[in-house]
Amino acid sequence: MKSYALTKVSLCLFILILAGACNKSIQEGMGPIGKQGMVVTAHPEATNIGLSILRQGGNAVDAAVAVEFALAVCYPAAGNIAGGGFFVIRTSAKKVYTLDYREKAPLSATRDMYLGPDGQVVKGLSTQTILASGVPGTVDGMVKAHEKLGSLTWTAVIQPAIDLAKKGFPITRRQAADLNSIKKSILERNSWKPVFVKDSLWKEGDLLVQPELAATLERIRDQKRDGFYTGQTADYIVGQMQEYGGLITYKDLQDYQSAWREPIKGTYRNYEYFSIAPPSSGGVALKQLLGIISKFDIKSSGHNTVESIHYMVEAEKRVYADRAEYLGDPTFVSVPVEKLTDEKYLLKRASEIKPNKATPSDSVRAGSVGKSESLETTHFSIADRWGNAVSATTTLNGGYGNQIVVKGGGFFLNNEMDDFSSKPGTPNVYGLIGNEANAIEPGKRMLSCMTPTLVTKNGRLFMVVGSPGGSTIITSVFQTMLNVIDHGMTMQQAVTAKRFHHQWLPDLIQYEPSAIDTVSVSRLLGMGQHLKKIGNIGRVDAILIWPDGTMEGGADPRGDDTAKGF
Repeated sequence: MKSYALTKVSLCLFILILAGACNKSIQEGMGPIGKQGMVVTAHPEATNIGLSILRQGGNAVDAAVAVEFALAVCYPAAGNIAGGGFFVIRTSAKKVYTLDYREKAPLSATRDMYLGPDGQVVKGLSTQTILASGVPGTVDGMVKAHEKLGSLTWTAVIQPAIDLAKKGFPITRRQAADLNSIKKSILERNSWKPVFVKDSLWKEGDLLVQPELAATLERIRDQKRDGFYTGQTADYIVGQMQEYGGLITYKDLQDYQSAWREPIKGTYRNYEYFSIAPPSSGGVALKQLLGIISKFDIKSSGHNTVESIHYMVEAEKRVYADRAEYLGDPTFVSVPVEKLTDEKYLLKRASEIKPNKATPSDSVRAGSVGKSESLETTHFSIADRWGNAVSATTTLNGGYGNQIVVKGGGFFLNNEMDDFSSKPGTPNVYGLIGNEANAIEPGKRMLSCMTPTLVTKNGRLFMVVGSPGGSTIITSVFQTMLNVIDHGMTMQQAVTAKRFHHQWLPDLIQYEPSAIDTVSVSRLLGMGQHLKKIGNIGRVDAILIWPDGTMEGGADPRGDDTAKGF
């Protein structure tokens, strides 16, 4: 893959806009551009809805709320009203807000609820049953975000999702394959036949119509928060819990509140960035990674070279070990954010990295990492004409959550309880060790890797970025930022570029096909690194704002992701 210096691309873009001419290769390396707004999401229907809100004069928060509800309709694998996530918001007044609408453990949840009589974790209990569901946060989060920072009416931002659910939309090839692959489990886990199941196989272009979800969204339109956490929808949720043996009660729903938190912020190569604080580990881990890697000349080393990969994965080993040991819900545990991100501490961590020799993970200070979100998390990025921007990551955890659909409500439940440590001190299915800081407690938020991030330069918005992908979220955002800042890529090039990942345990560099050439693989093996080629890593959706204010969208080609601007 070619990369181009930012100054060269910016100059060529300026010529393109004013004179209608530009080097063909650079045009091909860029994503869609816009001057008034940009929306990048996991599904074209959601992107269109977000863009329509911006065209109506809505701001980035209005569009973000509309996209969140739209994804619940058109991207049910991860879009949701019964899951949770995080917003990072920058206003035109240059104020940054972060909103935590992460799910919580039900009040009747217990530390050992997923253990059998022998004290061992019961396989599937925290992922495939109704016991896997945490108390949803999405609807409360959307209401709070809109009430604080929205500009259009509540009806205006939710009605497009209602219309989409009523009229239906043609599913993509990927969605048809997904729905066919989960047909058996949906039928096994539900006592009725949801709209996501057909007698025949789904195929690309089939219309997915969701009348029950439309009615649920209408109740949220008319009653806001009370349309979900009380009344008929709450009856549906609690009734399902009682029928299937779940834990969420009316009190759990009524008590849920999302939380405004202070962002994690830092600087890298004269760029300032803002990300999410615990209970997500993303912002802290990203700050650690950028702090450590700033001690090395990644720009001179080059993109995905042996030297760059070595220094980056050595940093990742140390950061994921720290994540495991210290991070959790700050309401329940003391998280030493300042100490973990202190410049002297990060300099010490960097000094531990040997130039030509890998540090075995069992020699890195031990910690533990909670279970990661599946790849079916989703991220979207939005920027408007006034300088407002939203970086948002949301999830049900597994693809389609626990694949249990609320009867009468028409939406999937989450299986976020799996993000807790089911048994602290015992390796989970990923080979990661659970930790006391992330043990199950009533009302506690489970640890996350979500890393929605905003980047500024000289006080101006520069980048909106984030990704799904479980434990790979952090490293996907990390690499995308370096691709632009250090390697001079356009936004689309940075998003498309092949990725690699290390999470401390297992001691393994996982990499996409073509991310590392065979000669480099051989050299890394000789340095003591361990490597494994896997499938796609992450699904980054991002926006880059050029010096003249033009916005470039970068939609990840690994999915049905779409960027549109105007």
